[in-house]
Amino acid sequence: MQYREIHLIYFSPTHTSAKIAYAIAEGLEAEALSESDITHDALKETLHLNSNELVIVAVPVYGGRGVAETAMERIRMFQGKSTPVIPVVVYGNRDYEDALKELSDTLATQGFVPVSAGAFIGEHSYSRKDMPIAAGRPDKEDLLDASKFGHETLMKLEGVSSLSELPELKVKGNFPYKAKGPSTPQAPVTDEDLCTQCEYCIDVCPVAAISIVDDRMFSDPLLCIKCCACVKECPEGARTFDTPYTAMLHKNFSARRKPKLFV
Repeated sequence: MQYREIHLIYFSPTHTSAKIAYAIAEGLEAEALSESDITHDALKETLHLNSNELVIVAVPVYGGRGVAETAMERIRMFQGKSTPVIPVVVYGNRDYEDALKELSDTLATQGFVPVSAGAFIGEHSYSRKDMPIAAGRPDKEDLLDASKFGHETLMKLEGVSSLSELPELKVKGNFPYKAKGPSTPQAPVTDEDLCTQCEYCIDVCPVAAISIVDDRMFSDPLLCIKCCACVKECPEGARTFDTPYTAMLHKNFSARRKPKLFV
């Protein structure tokens, strides 16, 4: 089977998932490429994707356990019709636990057929210059691995005449999925001496958690998903997110990890 139309779906506040998705698409040698960037907005109505399209869905893992709830809510607005899909999760060098399986299972219930899957590494949301956690990833090696993964998937699909010939894809993970722990409301803070109120942080926040209140930048901890896009994107370096988890992750999960691929 050959697929010349590739559709990317990604939730990517700090651009890591998008970079991986595009690298995979490069390896698939697509003739036509379309995308649904669901980072900042959900679809207004369900989008139906046909069986002649090959879909890549790339999302980050938060809290080590699962796909961001916001991303999952937006992914549910897509419907396949025996549409081949490549589920991809991007995690911050610790673990992705049941996230890839949950994503793969969810897509299958929505009419997609997982044909390959991958867990890639991206710079952790909590990574800082003084305590880096997978800083700069995905890097050139990661993107090359992603492109090769795309090409391996291409070869797999060209080796069959129908998706029904493919065995059920098995990925790492358990069902029932590991329960998610309670989330502690917290959000980045602003150094008012550095902040120029350019409002760029408002633009990059995927959940509209930032606003100006009493002439100061305010982040709602009840809405914040701790993606730290506002921290990494602030042109003045005025945003910070302090959590003891940064030091723990830096200490215990600094060794380089390779992507886990399922073809």
